Amino acid sequence: MQLLRRQLIAAGSASLLLPLLPGCATPPREDFKPVVGQAGKDVIWVPTPDAVVERMLDMAEVKRGERVVDLGSGDGKIAIAAAKRGARARGIEFNPDMVALSRRNAREAGVEVDFAQGDIFQADFSDADVVTLYLLPNLNEKLRPILLDMKPGTRVTSHQFTMGPWTPDRTDDVSGRDAHLWIVPAKVGGTWTVRVEGEPPLQVELRQQFQQLEGDALVGGERFALELPRLRGPAIRFDVRGGPGGTMRFEGTADNGGRMDGMVATAGAQPRRFTATRS
Repeated sequence: MQLLRRQLIAAGSASLLLPLLPGCATPPREDFKPVVGQAGKDVIWVPTPDAVVERMLDMAEVKRGERVVDLGSGDGKIAIAAAKRGARARGIEFNPDMVALSRRNAREAGVEVDFAQGDIFQADFSDADVVTLYLLPNLNEKLRPILLDMKPGTRVTSHQFTMGPWTPDRTDDVSGRDAHLWIVPAKVGGTWTVRVEGEPPLQVELRQQFQQLEGDALVGGERFALELPRLRGPAIRFDVRGGPGGTMRFEGTADNGGRMDGMVATAGAQPRRFTATRS
């Protein structure tokens, strides 16, 4: 029963929008008090412990002025905590009573939070710097393609549940509960033409599985596997053996539009700039 109960859990933070759901006949109740385990649209409500909330925001390195969006924001706890750190916080919650409660909680906490009543799968939160959630695994997986389409470097934190084959970049244990962090990676898979000052162009083939990266480079007619490839958000690094000056280390940034630039270093030489375009 404990395992079954755990699998039914989902909770969160805060947001703002319509006073009524479409077709809802009654306004939100001002005297509403949530009950742990109450039914929601896709989940039951269980609040995230304060220690987990703070760890999630710490892992995401939430900074003043950043946009933090909590999906399935419940009583507003996570979004309010983000607002206390100076973030521009928003919560999206389906239950209008919970939305009204969240707004009251924000006022009592002395912070401004945009709490919206709505469906997280219909809402636009593409401008977020940080996304937080406490949803069931199947909902996380349904959200995964939406999250992966966000700008590279967006941080996603989840209480307890993961994203299927998209493994977290970091997982912390907080008194027996898991806090997970993902960094949305740039989309870099494909064939790239890499140009280094003073060198003939290189052809680099990158193969990507979420933030995991591998590939090879064609140097002087010979193909070499990339060494130490790494992708973290928009930041990319890989080593290419076989160049005229020895191993070349490429470090730069990539976007989703097929462009990359940065610096390349070889032993005993000054770093040089490189640019790359995807075929």
